[in-house]
Amino acid sequence: MPIRTAIVGFGYAGRSFHSYLVKLAQGLELYAISTRDPARRALAEKERGVKTYETIDQLLNDDQVQLVVIATPHDTHKDLCIQTMNAGKHCVVDKAMCLTTREADAMIAAAKKNKVLFSVFHNRRWDGDFLTVKKVKEMGLLGKWFSVESTVLGCGKPRTWRGEKDKCGGQLYDWGAHLVDHALLLMDSPPDTVFCDARPVLWDQDVDNYCKCVVKFKDGTLYTIELSRATRIKKFRWFIQGEKGTLQKMGVDPQEPAMVAGNIDAAKEDPANRAHVVAEVNGVVSEIILETIRGNWKAYYQNISDVLNKGAELAVKPEDVRKDIALIEAAMKSARLGRSVKV
Repeated sequence: MPIRTAIVGFGYAGRSFHSYLVKLAQGLELYAISTRDPARRALAEKERGVKTYETIDQLLNDDQVQLVVIATPHDTHKDLCIQTMNAGKHCVVDKAMCLTTREADAMIAAAKKNKVLFSVFHNRRWDGDFLTVKKVKEMGLLGKWFSVESTVLGCGKPRTWRGEKDKCGGQLYDWGAHLVDHALLLMDSPPDTVFCDARPVLWDQDVDNYCKCVVKFKDGTLYTIELSRATRIKKFRWFIQGEKGTLQKMGVDPQEPAMVAGNIDAAKEDPANRAHVVAEVNGVVSEIILETIRGNWKAYYQNISDVLNKGAELAVKPEDVRKDIALIEAAMKSARLGRSVKV
């Protein structure tokens, strides 16, 4: 029997990401969706063919539900996840996991107490650009890295709850949660200090829409994360400097627009966005264009299914994602104080 899966929230994440990807995973069944908005309940019934509930309480009272996905504003994640796990249900939560390490600890404790699966939806571990950069690191093509820049820039006013700091937390908890996760996965040593400048610009909102975060790792590597909703010209997605070479990669992973259009397998990268490397290879400085490893967001929920159905190892462990939250928390402290802080 497939694992009967329910989603709490049917906004952009619940509708375009979770309900779509769950249906593609062998061994999972999209069974129900809860949302307080009656129009969204009607849409969920029409588009996904599932039963719907108005509240999470109603959903959790359904004994048929085995796995619950929390796709709601960031400030609600801790309480809804704990409520779900205390009801004996397995739980996946959309990124960011939560807003503080104290919340993360409470969520992890609830999973252990109730002996249920708990994971965080870090689908961008399966972005093609990240997989390519990770492979370059494993190959040693650039030698020892000393500087990494990871950027996602665009222009558009944050909408709904993402424009409210208390609910969203800021850009490091949104797109930035993925970039922080990438940083800790790529680096061989732990972070030492962080300096962060996060500020509201362009629009009258209390949440930052420009953020620059510089992490110094204990091996000396400088890792810069830059995020903006107020920039009208994009720049590289990755710029990595190593002792033997340099890499530049343009463009974000193309899976999202293809998925929203209804066919994630149709995702195709513009060849102009391939990684450009200039590196010393066998004593000769060479210019190399690297083919991008194909991204695979479907792998996330397939892993969840394989854990529950086949005893596979969990790919995204909450204990690892807690380290992301600790770094984000330190960065937010730096932004408040206006100086570098220890992580």
